[in-house]
Amino acid sequence: MPRLVALDAEPGPDFVARLTAAWKAGDVVFPVDPRLPTPPSFDPPLEHGDALVVATSGSTGEPKAAVLTHEAVAAAAAATSARLAVNPPADRWLCCLPLAHVGGLSVVTRALLTGTPLAFEGPATLVSLVRTQLSRMDVTRFRAVLLGGGPAPADVPDNVVVTYGMTETGGGVVYDGVPLDGVDVRVDDAGQLHLRGPMLLRCYDDGTDPKDADGWFPTGDLGAIDDDGRVVVHGRAADVIVTGGEKVWPGPVEDVLRTHPLVADVAIAGRPDDEWGERIVAYVVPAAEPPTLDDLRALVKERLPAWCAPRELVLADALPRTALGKLRRHSLPST
Repeated sequence: MPRLVALDAEPGPDFVARLTAAWKAGDVVFPVDPRLPTPPSFDPPLEHGDALVVATSGSTGEPKAAVLTHEAVAAAAAATSARLAVNPPADRWLCCLPLAHVGGLSVVTRALLTGTPLAFEGPATLVSLVRTQLSRMDVTRFRAVLLGGGPAPADVPDNVVVTYGMTETGGGVVYDGVPLDGVDVRVDDAGQLHLRGPMLLRCYDDGTDPKDADGWFPTGDLGAIDDDGRVVVHGRAADVIVTGGEKVWPGPVEDVLRTHPLVADVAIAGRPDDEWGERIVAYVVPAAEPPTLDDLRALVKERLPAWCAPRELVLADALPRTALGKLRRHSLPST
């Protein structure tokens, strides 16, 4: 049986060389985040054909790990490259995401498997980013930018492709609402999105396979397929707030509040309330002097239904986020 080889996922050519050598030896690679004081320990049941063991982001709780096969990794690389019309002689991938997460790791694997040049700095035509990087980089120099890791801003440049996926799907599998070739999407009666395709995980690190007998993977996200056949993602099923009988998704409220000049960062969560069932709480990192709850409520009411306005304001020095900047909503303090 193959061995599990833990590799320090320090970005650079050395990681690529060690990954390639491990695969050539028939081993399975577990990229370990060098920034973690205590790396997670996984002991998955490995099989011939397994390629990677990748830790999930842990944005909704303790991280698990997904076991991805060589076949799945190759399918993800081929589907992405086909959708972006990648031309190896002309294109170059820039890898600037952590390699211990599927977003950065998939840049490396798709470059290797398609023969496309890979860089960790310098000029490139293709890149994968998360939202926090999008506002800090000049993305006009790239032919295409894959944006993942969470909800996208309301407006993005024309060369940005908004992706939807997760570790269990080997990265993004829906681009600008359109599934990649070979990927199926359905919505169940409860509004949960299910995905199916050749790039999905084989199992979790405990050996359990989350897919059903027909290969469908329940994402835990609620969404819909609109009249144009595009996939619309509402958010995590666990994140929806029911206040006064109305459903409120945190994302749109957070997008509105981020436009306030005194808001540097913000998160929305629901908390138990005797009158409303749940009340909407805004956790705000002030940009300078703190905003007032009345100002935030008024701003939200200008753009969203009145029931979306927060009823409580909690000021914070920082919000709990993963290494990729994804909000750890479950770690927000109770009020």
